[in-house]
Amino acid sequence: MWTLYAVGFICALVIALIVTPLIKRLAFLIGAIDKPNERKVHTRIMPRLGGLAIYLAFAAGIFIVYPAISGIDTKLVWGLMLGGTIIVITGALDDRFDLSPRWKLLGQIAAAVAVISFGLDIEMVHLPFVETEVSLGWLSYPITLLWIVGISNAINLIDGLDGLASGVSGIATASILVLSLMMGNITVALLCSVLLGAIIGFMFFNFYPAKIFMGDSGALFLGFSLATLSILEFKQAALVTFIVPIFILGVPLSDTFFAIIRRWVNKKPISVADKNHLHHCLLRLGFSHRTTVLIIYALAAFFGVTAIVLSHAGIWVTIIVTALVLFMITVGAEAIGIINRRRKPILSMLRKIGLKFRILDPREDH
Repeated sequence: MWTLYAVGFICALVIALIVTPLIKRLAFLIGAIDKPNERKVHTRIMPRLGGLAIYLAFAAGIFIVYPAISGIDTKLVWGLMLGGTIIVITGALDDRFDLSPRWKLLGQIAAAVAVISFGLDIEMVHLPFVETEVSLGWLSYPITLLWIVGISNAINLIDGLDGLASGVSGIATASILVLSLMMGNITVALLCSVLLGAIIGFMFFNFYPAKIFMGDSGALFLGFSLATLSILEFKQAALVTFIVPIFILGVPLSDTFFAIIRRWVNKKPISVADKNHLHHCLLRLGFSHRTTVLIIYALAAFFGVTAIVLSHAGIWVTIIVTALVLFMITVGAEAIGIINRRRKPILSMLRKIGLKFRILDPREDH
């Protein structure tokens, strides 16, 4: 089985290496390009249809190894492929024609409905302490749909620097792969192995300085895939252990959360783009393009490792670790000014506490 996972990974990687330069030419040919403006970091016209290369490498890798693996959930694989096709077409059309948000949302909903119709949904929740299972019933469908659409857009929001979204997605995919191998989930392990190969192959052309952008076709497809794979791994989730997929996707989810809070605090529409995302803040602090990307990779890896550890931790350990991480995220967000560059209430409170501690320090009496 390990050999087949490796074959799927290598096939997808090689195909991505071959297909990506061809997609780059196609993007220029049909006008699927990204022009620089005041909100963007790049300074020259770039092709932005790279997600199509990731999708083609992923699909080809699946079909190469699929016949040789027994015990795989065929229905869910086909559901993922159908939904992935819909989301890639939606993103590719946006890369070329700049679709309105309404049409993009419609495509995302159609992709989510497609995969849900193949049996993918969060079926029930296990409540801690009382050891009770609660079936979500019809609520499982809107909850699953919101999760898929939300993660798809979260990956899209962090796609602001060369190699950023692809690298973070690759780290999240690797984290889900490790968890699936630990839990013996053959279907998820296969899908993650192939997707990881496709991402790494594409990153040869996408890491700084990028030769091609993944565009909405890539960001939406990777977000859709990660949302789907995380549900496949945790279909019947305990209320506390459901934190695991949230940790895996910690970077895009936290950046999206702070973007919503920032726009609400500053009384701006949620749909209005700005230059205050995590990568923008790090760039303003003086970090280079490459260093900023590597810092966010490290954060994504931290979230991934934490998720893997928490998957086998007890309830109280999970609660305590989650609380500490949330505190550190909040302090870090204020420190870099991701919500507001001037108003930093928690840091102000900590400084006051720190001042009191210094006053009470007996060493200062000598």
